[in-house]
Amino acid sequence: MTPFKLTDQLVADIQSLIAHQEDGQLRTMLKEFHYADVAEIVNELDTEEATYLIKLLDSEKTSDILTELDEDVREEILNNLSPKEIAGEIGELDTDDAADIIGELPKEIIKEVISEIEDKDHAKDIVDLLRYDEDSAGGLMAKELVKVNENWTVTKCVRQMRIQAENVTRVHSIYVVDDEEKLKGRLSLKDLLTVSTETHISEIYIPKVDYVNVNEKPEEVAKIMSKYDLEAIPVVDEINRLVGRITIDDIVDVIREEADKDYQMAAGISQDVEADDSIWELTRARLPWLILGLFGGGAAAMIMGGFEEMFSKYTVLFLFTPLIAAMAGNVGVQSSAIIVQGLANDDIKGSVGSRLIKEMLLALLNGIILAALLLLFTWVWKGSFNTALAISVSLIAVIVVAGFIGTFTPLFLHKRGIDPAIATGPFITTSNDIFGILIYFWIAKLILGI
Repeated sequence: MTPFKLTDQLVADIQSLIAHQEDGQLRTMLKEFHYADVAEIVNELDTEEATYLIKLLDSEKTSDILTELDEDVREEILNNLSPKEIAGEIGELDTDDAADIIGELPKEIIKEVISEIEDKDHAKDIVDLLRYDEDSAGGLMAKELVKVNENWTVTKCVRQMRIQAENVTRVHSIYVVDDEEKLKGRLSLKDLLTVSTETHISEIYIPKVDYVNVNEKPEEVAKIMSKYDLEAIPVVDEINRLVGRITIDDIVDVIREEADKDYQMAAGISQDVEADDSIWELTRARLPWLILGLFGGGAAAMIMGGFEEMFSKYTVLFLFTPLIAAMAGNVGVQSSAIIVQGLANDDIKGSVGSRLIKEMLLALLNGIILAALLLLFTWVWKGSFNTALAISVSLIAVIVVAGFIGTFTPLFLHKRGIDPAIATGPFITTSNDIFGILIYFWIAKLILGI
């Protein structure tokens, strides 16, 4: 199968067919595309064209298309659909996806849409999911799953599984519950097929099963599923009743969203924004850290102002100021990035003290190597060993301090319950610039006897 590639010509062809209302050709053309590919096309259309396309295609396909659309595009399309039309789309989706889309609607519309869903059991499950915080396992889970009672025989179990499987897109696991719907374990399909039909499930189920609570954070669910290579994980409520399951496709979305958020924070963007957002939204997200950088630069300038006498006698020190600041920022960001990644993956072992000592020793080794190269370069270039020594020793000190700040800050933030990803951006760079320049001139002044 040839990978799909969105082109301007393809979008133009679709727009032309829509303009001339060539419905048959549109259906034929889009029939061959995966719903995710169609979503890419819809994202490029204006609201009127996108709505036309959604209304034209079968709900079985357009419901999946809606889940893949950019949120702004989906919102505009849903605003152009009646509650009954939205209910028709929602009725084709799994409960988790349906709840996500309905949750984006205005409160007064949600009730109308729910009332228009023909499958009342499906509607009830969606309403149940809307009760949970979207930033929790309950808000992430789907109600569709296959579960069997521990007291059933194999014959009854198979019969009930066939009925339940009709509403499940993919059966990852078979869960076992008791009469109170409490999770007891899981059932192996092999065991089910190799025992007598009169055997009770209680005799063959596997009691060991990984699960999460409805209030668990999505990031923690992602860690558990990643650690144990799970395709799906059951979700239980406060009294251990089985209420849903989370599948790997939802976890991939969580991981991607977290990565996007951390990347933006590392770049000094304090809000979740996208390239297509308004200039005002982008400005609000970027400006706070730019202001921090401005004050940091001002502080560095004030520090340099206190060493004006040195500049008149040792102009070369001024030439190396950008190098010192850049090295401090780079080392700090490298150290913090490793720590943040380790915290995210639960790879940070041992005490904070041992981690700090390790990172400082690493910084010291790197600093000595870099300082030796800088010493040789400056000595050959300027012919003054003392000046070269002052700059090189300063570089070692600056790198060690930067490594300490880059390691300690994310660990401290993590202990305080603050996202440590914030430490990999302008915060580290700015603080290391200030401390780096202060240390640089102080050590140079000490060695050169000024």
